[in-house]
Amino acid sequence: MSTDKNRATAAAILPLVGGPDNIGSIAHCMTRLRIALHDRSLVDDEALRALPAVLGVVEDETYQIVLGPGTVARVTPEFEALVEEGRSSRTARTPVTAGELADRGDALKQAQKARNSTPVKLFLRRIANVFVPLIPALIGCGIIAGLNGVLLNTGWLPAVVPALAAIASGFMSLIAVFVGYNTAKEFGGTPILGGAVAAIIVFPGVAKIDAFGQHLSPGQGGVLGALAAAFLAVHVERLCRRWVPEAVDALVTPTLTVLVSGLVTIYGLMFLAGEVATAIGSAATWLLSAGGAFAGLVLGGLFLPLVMLGLHQALIPIHTTLIEQTGHTALLPILAMAGAGQVGAALAVYCRLPRNRSLRTTIKSALPAGFLGVGEPLIYGVSLPLGRPFVTACVGGAAGGAFVGLFNQLGLPFGATAIGPSGWALFPLLDGPSGLGPNLAVYAGGLLTGYLAGFAATYFFGFTRQMLTELNADPPPVADTAPTADADKEPAMT
Repeated sequence: MSTDKNRATAAAILPLVGGPDNIGSIAHCMTRLRIALHDRSLVDDEALRALPAVLGVVEDETYQIVLGPGTVARVTPEFEALVEEGRSSRTARTPVTAGELADRGDALKQAQKARNSTPVKLFLRRIANVFVPLIPALIGCGIIAGLNGVLLNTGWLPAVVPALAAIASGFMSLIAVFVGYNTAKEFGGTPILGGAVAAIIVFPGVAKIDAFGQHLSPGQGGVLGALAAAFLAVHVERLCRRWVPEAVDALVTPTLTVLVSGLVTIYGLMFLAGEVATAIGSAATWLLSAGGAFAGLVLGGLFLPLVMLGLHQALIPIHTTLIEQTGHTALLPILAMAGAGQVGAALAVYCRLPRNRSLRTTIKSALPAGFLGVGEPLIYGVSLPLGRPFVTACVGGAAGGAFVGLFNQLGLPFGATAIGPSGWALFPLLDGPSGLGPNLAVYAGGLLTGYLAGFAATYFFGFTRQMLTELNADPPPVADTAPTADADKEPAMT
C-alpha cells in the first residue's frame, strides 16, 4: 500500500515538471527531490504545490521538491523508474527531443546558475556534499548511543550495553575514512585513494610516530584533517595523471598519491587540523559557558537567514567536529530554536488572516513538518514572502536560543549526538552530563519559548494595518521558491 502511494506521488509529480524528456538528472537529500530540468518553463509550480505530498518547492541550481524525511527516499526510486519508463516508451514512438528542450531552457538555466553560484556558496555546497551523505549513519548511531546511555544509567540489560556501545561508536571511530572518500569523490579524485589517505589519521599505529619531537595521537585532526588530506590527495593525483606515462600510471599514480599525501598528513596536516579542531571545541564551550543567553540569542536569531542564504552549510563540519570530540554538538539544540520561532510565527499568521484561505491552507499542511524540524515549507511558503513575519520568526528563534543558552551558562550543558533532525525529532538525540531528564526539560522549554515568542512578535508586530486589510481581502500569491536557498545539502535543521 505504501509503495502504491509513493508511486502515485511520483506519477503526479512527473507531468507537472515537464515529463520524462524534461528531466536531466535526479537526486535526493534528507527532505528534497532534486531535479535538473532542461526547460524550466514547462514546470507547473502552482499545481505542484497543490499536491498533498508536496510540502514546498525551492529553486536553485536544481529544482527541489520538498517531500519530507523518509518520504523522499521512497518516492525518488519510483520517480526514477517512471522517468526511465517514459523515455523508453517515447524512444519506441518518436526520436527523443531532450536536446531541443535543453536548447530552449539553456538561457534560463544559465541565468539561474549565475545568480546562485557565488564562490562562497559553491565552496560551501561542495563541503556539504561531503558530509550530507554521512547524516543517516550519524542519526542512526546517535539514537543508538542515546539508547545505550539510558540503559547504562538505569542498569537495565547490562549484557546488551557493550554491544550497543560498539554499534554506536564503530562509525564514529572511522568517520575520517568516509570523509576522505567523499572529499575525493566530490573534488574529482579517486574516492578510494582519498579514503586511504584519511585512514592514516585514525590508524592506531600513528601513536608510535615521533614527528618533530611530538607523538601523534590516533584521530588527531579528525574530520577536518581527513578533509584536508583527501583534498591534497586529489591535487597530487591530478599532477601524477598529467606527468606520469600511461604505461606505468596504474602503478605510479596511486603509490605517489598515497605516499606524498600521507607524509604531508602525518608531518603537517594532523598537527594543524588538530589545533583547529581543538580551537573549535574550546570556542564553542567558552561561547556557551561565558556568553550564555546572549550567545544563544544571536545564534538562534541568525540561523533562519543563514538557511535562507545557504550559508548554514559552513556549520556542518563544526557540528561533526564537536560530535567527534565530546560525543555531541551543543550548538544544534540552540540553532533548532529558529524552527520553533518559525512555527510560532506561522500560527500567528494563521490567526491574523482568518479570511485568507490560501495561506491558512499552506500553514495547516506545513505545520506538522515544521514541528518535526522541516522548516522550508513555512519559510518559503509563508513567512519569507510576507516579509515582516520572517523577521518576527527570527525573534522567536532568538528567544528560544537565549533560553537554552542561559541554562548552558548555569551549568546544564547538553547537545545532540547527531546532526540532521530538529524540532521534536531532536528529542531522542539529546545528550549531556546532567542526564536525560534535565536535557529534555530544557530543550522542551526552549521550544515552548520559541513558539510563544515567535507567535507574540508576529501577532503584534508582524503586520501593518494595510497588510492586514489587503491579505484578508484577497488571497496573496504564495511564493515558496527561493533562488538563494540550498538548505538540504544538509539536513533540514530549521
